[in-house]
Amino acid sequence: MTAPRRSLRIAAVALTALLLPALSGCFAGGGAAPGAASDERVSVAMLQPPRSGLSPLSDDAFKLSRWSTAETLVVLDDDAVAQPALATAWTQTADTTWRFEIRDGVRFHDGTALTADAVVGSLQRAAAASPVPRILKGVGLQARADGNAVIVTTADVDPLLPQRLSSPQLSILAPSAYTGDTVSPIGTGTGPFRLVAVDGITGATLDRFDGYWGGRAKLAGIDVSFVPDGTARAAALRTGTADIVEAVPAGQVATVDPELVHEVPMPRTNTLYLNTAKGPFVDPAVRAAARAAIDRAAIIASVYEGRADEARGLLGPALAWTVGARDTTAYEALLSSRATPGTVDAVPITLGTFTDRAELPEVAVLVEQQLEAAGFVVTQDVREYQFIEADALAGAFDAFILSRATVLDSGDPVASFASDFSCGGGFSLSQLCDTEVDAAISTASRTAPGVERQRAILAAEARILATDAAVPMLHERVVQGESRRVRDAARDPRERTLVTIDTWIDAAATGDVQG
Repeated sequence: MTAPRRSLRIAAVALTALLLPALSGCFAGGGAAPGAASDERVSVAMLQPPRSGLSPLSDDAFKLSRWSTAETLVVLDDDAVAQPALATAWTQTADTTWRFEIRDGVRFHDGTALTADAVVGSLQRAAAASPVPRILKGVGLQARADGNAVIVTTADVDPLLPQRLSSPQLSILAPSAYTGDTVSPIGTGTGPFRLVAVDGITGATLDRFDGYWGGRAKLAGIDVSFVPDGTARAAALRTGTADIVEAVPAGQVATVDPELVHEVPMPRTNTLYLNTAKGPFVDPAVRAAARAAIDRAAIIASVYEGRADEARGLLGPALAWTVGARDTTAYEALLSSRATPGTVDAVPITLGTFTDRAELPEVAVLVEQQLEAAGFVVTQDVREYQFIEADALAGAFDAFILSRATVLDSGDPVASFASDFSCGGGFSLSQLCDTEVDAAISTASRTAPGVERQRAILAAEARILATDAAVPMLHERVVQGESRRVRDAARDPRERTLVTIDTWIDAAATGDVQG
């Protein structure tokens, strides 16, 4: 397989937020004309501070991607098809071997040139990391240079390798980024914005990189603030303190001008996981009773104020190819093996969830009421995620509510299915081990990207749902806030892009601030 040899200018992302300073007045000044670079900067209020010192080998890599400072060999289009980025083309030369052609004329932010050796250094560092980035778990990736190309091998046949290399955790940084056991993205990326300073968990500063291979960014820079408190983020948008605000809580949307909020369907599903290994939910009929008890519409209306989509499956409308795809005889036939709901009479169960996502404790209250109406006696356990994860993974709860990203790093849901529902899965809240489910996941994992893989994915989903080990409740939407000054910010369901090379500020726009 060879990728198209067309040149893509990466829609790299830059985020920034100046949340804390008080406003002295309304926005003023002349903005850049569309298409022109300017001296304007954008401020962004982000949901979470860095958890691993902005190491690209952690989930902090997604911040680097959204800030358009670190780039990968490939990027994904809207259909999760791999497209050229720092690699211009690729070919599968053997079952477990791929050749990636490296783009000429690219310079890192420290001034050094992008080379095949530099790419190998970044990939090998990721492959040897402990813990290894989840996108590489079990892959056995190895890389070596061959002229201006990189040869990548995997332990087994992996038709999804190009998509894997789009993960922000596999960003290519300059050799100077790697010192001992540390990796620093400051001044070592290739994107249109150069990370110049990080203030711990408070904020970060990025400036336009005029040597960017894809052209000159329209913004002069990005000023980032980390604002975990949802009320504070909404206030930043309402007062004009921030130009772009991540994840305005549903309960705060009513306090903001409707013209400033934009809903983006997310590949994230709020699911009730049922423990199939011990306790009352070992019985499929009892699991079916719990599934039948859930009133999705009531949860969406009450907790999310209508800003979510009812779940028919584990995958939602953010994956456009799933819409309408379940309306087939084959899919319904796979679901037909579901157990009939049994009678439940005062069956005690424990229900866990966490406080880090503000809506989940509210969801838990409604789920408790719905389950108790069906005959269960529910005891809740709600903690911060860091204090409850180990117990949840160990099967300490009969039921657990989780908001779960379904496509993880590759833009493909098979990895999340394997992690959550296979016998060897590392994130199995439902403790499921089912030979038919494992076989369906394995088939999907071996199928090449395209329509056939999509069919195999939905077949695996149906096999999982037939066990009632998981009860998908709703697909979340993120509410992104943008001031009237912002133009062409990315609204990305995968949360990889936000401020791009084409984002600009119209400083002549007014109306965000009352003053």
